[in-house]
Amino acid sequence: MDNTLALLSRDQELFASDMKYFAKELSEIVSSSTFLVIGAAGSIGQAVTKEIFKRNPMKLHVVDISENNMVELVRDIRSSYGYIDGDFQTFALDIGSTEYDAFIQADGQFDYVLNLSALKHVRSEKDPFTLMRMINVNIFNTDKTLQQSIHKGTKKYFCVSTDKAANPVNMMGASKRIMEMYLMRRSREITISTARFANVAFSDGSLLHGFNQRIQKRQPIVAPNDIKRYFVTPQESGELCLMSCIFGENRDIFFPKLSEALHLISFADIAVKYLKNLGYEPYICQTEGEARELVKTLPNQGKWPCLFTTSDTTGEKDFEEFFTDNEILDMEKFQNLGVIKNEPDYDESKLNNFTNEINQMKNMQTWTKDQIVGLFFEMIPNFGHKETGKYLDGKM
Repeated sequence: MDNTLALLSRDQELFASDMKYFAKELSEIVSSSTFLVIGAAGSIGQAVTKEIFKRNPMKLHVVDISENNMVELVRDIRSSYGYIDGDFQTFALDIGSTEYDAFIQADGQFDYVLNLSALKHVRSEKDPFTLMRMINVNIFNTDKTLQQSIHKGTKKYFCVSTDKAANPVNMMGASKRIMEMYLMRRSREITISTARFANVAFSDGSLLHGFNQRIQKRQPIVAPNDIKRYFVTPQESGELCLMSCIFGENRDIFFPKLSEALHLISFADIAVKYLKNLGYEPYICQTEGEARELVKTLPNQGKWPCLFTTSDTTGEKDFEEFFTDNEILDMEKFQNLGVIKNEPDYDESKLNNFTNEINQMKNMQTWTKDQIVGLFFEMIPNFGHKETGKYLDGKM
């Protein structure tokens, strides 16, 4: 059994039956198509790239701002799958840049464009400057690459969303919800699909990935004990995105069906399993200071200091949901994938106002978080954002 699945208290892959049922059709489509993957060196981007690569596409070009992660992606692919007959190239580019625009202008001929680039952390809303970058990456870069795809005659555009876009309570989730509105507008000109899914276990920058870092650096394990989440493995995230990209109809949003195989688990519970898997007994500490001190001695005794606390930071959602009550669902087409069916529902004047207001702030080179939050409330009237004044950067 895969070790990640064991840590998630699972003994089977979520989408195995769907992947098996559609295997032949999926391979035939991928092997006769051309692909561009944006944000390819992130955790989900790498998983998607590998799912495409191993099915021998005619052309696979991948783009990411992280030169180092791109190097690792290539090494991983070469070590796992070797080579393909098709045209496989990597480009270390920022998709918001002139260089990227020139790259698209020079060729840009792709059947499928998959955009996995995102600022995904709730902590990115703590200051107005990082928050503006989140808006640029999650909303405006998406809309730009969409327009480029339309101009170049792309058959299908896929963009990853988040479960946090359903009834959002944080700016990250809200930015993805607004992104979905921009997608709806462009869906009149190009076929679009997307996916909302759970936390990707051990993805870069995630709390679970942080467990690995803490062990390597001999530091305490810290986790909230009151936050439960659904988790998918990196491979499952790649499968979900590819299935949505290839089989999604216009405006479809794919999500994992909730079942006994996909159940809520707390970060603290995973931490305990994680440590026991490494041969350590968790030792529960009461303060950060105690945890930092005991990590000097406890590991030699087969124990690891842990600090499990309640969550009180801005933007944490108490529960996860993949769809809202007023969304139309298709739960029949796939065994383990649900599909949200959408009409092109958006408000043109609101989108134009949002674009103009943000551009004006950027041109002035001055804005506040309150101004941006106010704009988000205009776009999402029932936005459940609450400011606690506390952020994850204030914790271990």
